[in-house]
Amino acid sequence: MKLILSYMKKYRWTIVLALVLKLAATMLELLLPYVLEYTIDVAAPAKDLPLVIVCGVVMIVLAVLTCLLNIRSNRTAIRNSSRTAYDIRRDLFFSSLHLSGRQTDEVGLASLISRMTTDSYNVQTFAQILQTMGIRAPITVIGGIIVTVSMDVGLASILLVILPIMLVVIISVSLRGIPLFDRVQQRIDAIVRIMRENITGIRVVKALSKEEYERQRYHEANEQMNRADRKAGIVMSLPGPLMSAALNIGLTFVILIGARRVNNGQTQPGVILAFLTYFNMILFSIMAINRVFMMASRANASAARIGAVISQSPEPVPLPEEQLAKTASSDLIVFDHVTFNYNAVNSNAGSKEDEPQPALTDISFSIPKGGSLGIIGATGSGKTTIINLLMRFYDATEGNVFIGGKDVRGYDVKELRQKFGTVFQNDVIFADTLESNIRFGRSLSSEQIRSAGVDALADPFISAYSDGYRHTAAIKGANLSGGQRQRVLIARALAALPEILILDDSSSALDYRTDAELRHAIREHHSESTTVIIAQRVSSIMGLDQILMLDEGRIAGLGTHSQLMESCPQYRSVYETQMGEEV
Repeated sequence: MKLILSYMKKYRWTIVLALVLKLAATMLELLLPYVLEYTIDVAAPAKDLPLVIVCGVVMIVLAVLTCLLNIRSNRTAIRNSSRTAYDIRRDLFFSSLHLSGRQTDEVGLASLISRMTTDSYNVQTFAQILQTMGIRAPITVIGGIIVTVSMDVGLASILLVILPIMLVVIISVSLRGIPLFDRVQQRIDAIVRIMRENITGIRVVKALSKEEYERQRYHEANEQMNRADRKAGIVMSLPGPLMSAALNIGLTFVILIGARRVNNGQTQPGVILAFLTYFNMILFSIMAINRVFMMASRANASAARIGAVISQSPEPVPLPEEQLAKTASSDLIVFDHVTFNYNAVNSNAGSKEDEPQPALTDISFSIPKGGSLGIIGATGSGKTTIINLLMRFYDATEGNVFIGGKDVRGYDVKELRQKFGTVFQNDVIFADTLESNIRFGRSLSSEQIRSAGVDALADPFISAYSDGYRHTAAIKGANLSGGQRQRVLIARALAALPEILILDDSSSALDYRTDAELRHAIREHHSESTTVIIAQRVSSIMGLDQILMLDEGRIAGLGTHSQLMESCPQYRSVYETQMGEEV
């Protein structure tokens, strides 16, 4: 709740305006039954027609003013809640961008999406209700009690007995609802994850005819969410009927006792009519308070989930000089006895024996400035993990990584990553022009964009479009072939002339001839860039300065192509399998 109030604080003056307007509207509304009672008990018996007309005009004016004030108050509240939700979504998005790999793994991509959508919507709805019902309902209850006590203490005592019971029910049920709504949001995370996986992999699902299997997976997740939501709904729905029953019982006593008091001449008929009106107003206000508490429970659970992301300290941060390792090597990139375990960074307890096999174990190599390294190995051998450590998406569990003679943990993350031009596995083409996809928000001229397109062999097919580089790509490049997507991504990596070029399996969709031409273009026009290429094809890396052969996270061989052919059986086996040549 502190998170919601802290964001609403920015708009405190317009919130105060909305509350004042709502307060004025509520006070005017409370006057209506009182004027009605005066009309019935005073003006009508006196047969004073002008006074009756005046009372009628006053009631109309009160009704119109109440309506206008409520409209203005509600509009202001909607604007305030929208602005509050906007600020929360903005900060949540910015915080998500700055999460480290470890933090993103802990939260989960599906959970980030649901926090950005469902949770922020819950907070927005509560912020709006708080400014409307949150002031109107309590004031109506308190004002109604004051007016009814002033009219008839005996009848008002019935209401004073019932209200505390109802408030206890509301508060106790609402406190129980917070963990239940948190569980609902967790179930929504699971649904979002399954939907995301299926939307992303829809072609695989269709190709393998697994629609029924995926339908069952979704059905199970949906059922779990439905059960959690139903349980929360059942618990939170209890106060409504209980309060309604209590108030109706109270209303019955008011009618019975009131009728007797009218017969005895102790109470006027207009008082009874006003009492019934106030009772109905209080009934609806209590129901509104119940709704506010329901939304507060849901919003509190959502705010806690949002706050868990926003409050995360940005990672990674530069370490102090005294905590950084030193290297005597003059090479641009150095891995010094690096070991890394994904599970180790996410677990705070457990013995060494319980930890899964490290993704990398005792990895050491170096690349001089302008040099090139090819990395090859079976799936899961740790190829991409090396890139993750190099760009400091994660920190090494043991050992050290250096760039330019400096421990990567000493760099500001932005400064570090500006050194790289990178194409990752399953990289993303955005729904924008090809020019914007290549530029990607950087200060690059059209000539630089075109030059990168030429070097990446993307210029021929881009220029063939009638609108050229302004041709719009669909979401994830769905209107481009696999090879076209990869060449656009490579152009993006080359455009800023990076100090370090990382190509992670970026030519898998290219034919051998195009792949060879691409490597030739990179050598000719980007020779000053230090290049790291991860590939499944031996032909893509056999001409590089060094080749690193990985096997289950360990170095199986390191050297040139000819050296590995002699000294590394695993590399030689891959070469013979792919090239069809027996050595």
